[in-house]
Parts: sequence; C-alpha cells; structure tokens
Amino acid sequence: MTDLQESVQTIERPEERLDDGDNERLAHIIRKSDQMRAYIHGEAVTALCGKRWVPTRDPERFPVCPECKVVFDAITGGAGGGERR
Repeated sequence: MTDLQESVQTIERPEERLDDGDNERLAHIIRKSDQMRAYIHGEAVTALCGKRWVPTRDPERFPVCPECKVVFDAITGGAGGGERR
C-alpha cells in the first residue's frame, strides 16, 4: 500500500431519517448550500448524522449534535467550524 492509501479513511454515511422537528434540542451540522435552500424554499435538509428535517429554530440556542460533531471531525481532521442548523 502507498502512503496515500494508508491515510485514507472510509466514513460510513449514517442512515437518513426524516424527523418532524428539533424535539431533541440539538444543533445539527449541515452544508451551507442546504441551509440557504431550506430557509428560502422550506425544503428539508440532511445533517451529517443523517437526521432529515426542515430547520425552523435558532441553532445557536442548542448544543451541537455529538453524532454530527464526530462525522465533521472525521471529515475535516478536527479543524473545527461547520454550520449549525
């Protein structure tokens, strides 16, 4: 194996689940492009953890979803950032 092959990680995509809201009171991490589409068109978005819903609440009021954080850190190498929704 080459060094590149050894450093590549496989991240399994979580099973998507459609949810009717933020009843668990967590801020989920989503793509910025999904964020704008959701707010403008009222479309459902999919968080990194697999939750699918139409965001309507201020994510700054809630703690970050631990599942989203794990996936985000694996993707970015722990670089931080991300959009809460």
